[in-house]
Amino acid sequence: MTHPSSARGIRFLCAGVFVFSLQDAVIKQVSGEYPLTQVVTIRCLVALPILLVLVQLEAGWRALFSPQFKALAARAGIMFVSYTAYYMAFPAMNLAYAVALYFTVPLFVTALAGPVLGEQIGWKAWLALVGGFAGVLVILQPGSGLFEWAALLSLLAALMYATSMLMARRLGTAQPASVMAFYQNGAFLAGALAIAACTHWLGIADAGHPSISFLVRPWVRPGLGDGLLIASCGVIASAGMVLLTNAYRISQANQVTPFEYTGILWTPLWGFMFFGEVPRLTTVLGATLIAGAGLFALREARK
Repeated sequence: MTHPSSARGIRFLCAGVFVFSLQDAVIKQVSGEYPLTQVVTIRCLVALPILLVLVQLEAGWRALFSPQFKALAARAGIMFVSYTAYYMAFPAMNLAYAVALYFTVPLFVTALAGPVLGEQIGWKAWLALVGGFAGVLVILQPGSGLFEWAALLSLLAALMYATSMLMARRLGTAQPASVMAFYQNGAFLAGALAIAACTHWLGIADAGHPSISFLVRPWVRPGLGDGLLIASCGVIASAGMVLLTNAYRISQANQVTPFEYTGILWTPLWGFMFFGEVPRLTTVLGATLIAGAGLFALREARK
């Protein structure tokens, strides 16, 4: 039988994946006109009062002054790198392609669970990891004219995300999910403003590639519709951060991580509905290999 905390963790994770898939569609929509730093800044400013209320309700504001400040800040910084890399991939490829590579998160979690959490990983799980990364090669098609280097951003995002989720597990139930989410939001805001200031000071306005241009282009004043759309990311992010952090905080990583794959139901659907994107056959085949290998590896890791 599933332990009650594990069942709650699974529900939290499935809900968080769905919520964040909506944000993926919004950021993809605005990635051709607005800079990522501006989108993230608006999102974080909208999320800030929401997260402060959640912190007060869950633990009180004093919980923000945690003795584990350094660990919380480090995890938040890693999450900032993860999501920045993930969103930078959007302008250069369709959502299904980017997310299929991001599904390597469970593979990275399995590979890192041993050194980070001390969980035992058997040879079958390692064999599954090899199969999963073979799926990555099927999607990337290195050496072909179809290879897009921005796909490596999705892989970097997956590695950083897996690391941060394992850190959430190490921090344990002593840290409320809302506090972890608050630190994450703070790192996102500080990081986005720092990058925007640097690119403005250096006079960088375009880089000749859609992923880099999305990061460095100058800020522009959004219209009412786009402004509300970007601001909605703050509400989405607040809910998503708390849900995902709670999932990994109260449950073992290898119990909830398989449900990251519920994202395969949502993001390609939004890509088709809103952007007319149809995944390539190699993307579907590679994603199937990654998902199958990840699920098998996580099953073996629980034995």
